[in-house]
Amino acid sequence: MIQLSHVSQVFAGRQGQVHALDDIDLEVRRNEFVTLVGRSGCGKSTMLRMIAGLLTPTSGTVTVAGEPVTKPRRDVSFMFQRPALLPWRPVLENVLLPVEILGLDRDSHRRRAHELLELVGLAGFEKRLPHELSGGMQQRVSLCRSLIQNPNVLLMDEPFSALDALTREELSVELQRIRMEQETTIVFVTHSIEEAVLLADRVVVLSARPGRLRRIVEVDIPRPRTLGHNAHADRVTEVSAELHELLMPVRTGETA
Repeated sequence: MIQLSHVSQVFAGRQGQVHALDDIDLEVRRNEFVTLVGRSGCGKSTMLRMIAGLLTPTSGTVTVAGEPVTKPRRDVSFMFQRPALLPWRPVLENVLLPVEILGLDRDSHRRRAHELLELVGLAGFEKRLPHELSGGMQQRVSLCRSLIQNPNVLLMDEPFSALDALTREELSVELQRIRMEQETTIVFVTHSIEEAVLLADRVVVLSARPGRLRRIVEVDIPRPRTLGHNAHADRVTEVSAELHELLMPVRTGETA
């Protein structure tokens, strides 16, 4: 579904060039959930923006569904770190915002919006304004807005990072459930190793800047996954420990 081939990104700065990404080769399969982890500044968000068509790579190619990405696509949706809900629009109207922007049929998508709000536990909140919702509820609305046009690809840039730990885990479990019900390819950026393990089919580990593909870790743990006591807790701990090791600085004499 998504292919990055020899992708590099260099930004021009006041003090010289900044190499964000270097020679990335990555394939994300259809309906796969991939998380990107790495230290701050390693190019995780830059990679998402290239897939979304918001940024053109300095070199290399990015394709979605076999087509080169040259601009934003209707079948690719982007969920940001903050909900960015319009404060004067009720919940339902915030969810329907992409429908208006893309000029889609409002009646059929209104039904879809109600279905999504029910799916995330917000049925009955359609007429509430954003300031009447908790942070976690606002992010649920943002998730519904990202899914309203049935995207083939959903890109998520640390969407739960501003939330408390319990709400983050709750939304991670909720996203797993939605993922199992919706056929969508998801690429998810996070700084949380635990979040990466809970969500991913594969975890892509990037090196410190310039970001290079250091390792891809398969997460072969049955879903749904939690951090609490369950039959797969030992495996969750094992994969988390492997990722911790990979994200530690490379010591002299070692290879990445």
